Order: sequence, then C-alpha cells, then structure tokens
Amino acid sequence: DLGAPAFPGKDFQDRFLSRVKPVYYLRTRQYSRSVSQPPFIVNFQGCIFRSYPGHYQTLLDTGTGRYRKVVGSDVRPGLGEFKEQLTDALRESGAIAKKEDEGALFGFLRTGYKTSTWWEDER
Repeated sequence: DLGAPAFPGKDFQDRFLSRVKPVYYLRTRQYSRSVSQPPFIVNFQGCIFRSYPGHYQTLLDTGTGRYRKVVGSDVRPGLGEFKEQLTDALRESGAIAKKEDEGALFGFLRTGYKTSTWWEDER
C-alpha cells in the first residue's frame, strides 16, 4: 500500500492476488559442497519447476546445459528439502560420499538443526 489515493488498499490487493494462480514456477539455486577427495569442492545447481496443473519437479543441472529430473511432488518443497534432494542425487551418482560414510555428527554440522526458513514453517 503506497498510501496514494489512486492505489487500492492492502485488503483489496490481498483478495485479488489470492485468487490468481501461477501458471509457471521456476526457482534456480546454486550450491557448493566440500569433499575430502579432489577436487575438494563440488559446485552444483538445480531448479524447482512447475507448469500448472502439473506437479513440482526438482531438476539437477547436468553441466551440459540440460537438466535431469530428480524428484516429482504435488507439494512445493522447501529450499532445505530441495537442497537435500539435489545432494541425494549427487550421492546416488557417486559425486559425493554416502551419508553413512560422512557420519552423523558431520552431517549435522553440515546441515544444522533447522533446514527451513521462517516462511516455510508450519503455522
């Protein structure tokens, strides 16, 4: 609400925007992860994609300009869950060590106790 007389109030904007459905959703993210073997740092990226009314897809960049589908879901994953899905795909391909090989303490120190942001938490 800008407070100007020509702009509608916040309540009108909220009622209007709550009825609009997004048709496409694309959110890209880049991450890096340290490993104990050369090259010691693995850079990876991926995106969450949805074409309404389809489901959300977690896509991993293959490095050749193409994306590979990792997971599909009817509910949009949070950013922490999205990062974990990409990491699991890298574990399956052998690019990084398995979770069992890292150890529980090291895994906790890498992710922390909270993997979601405040707006992704259940209310």
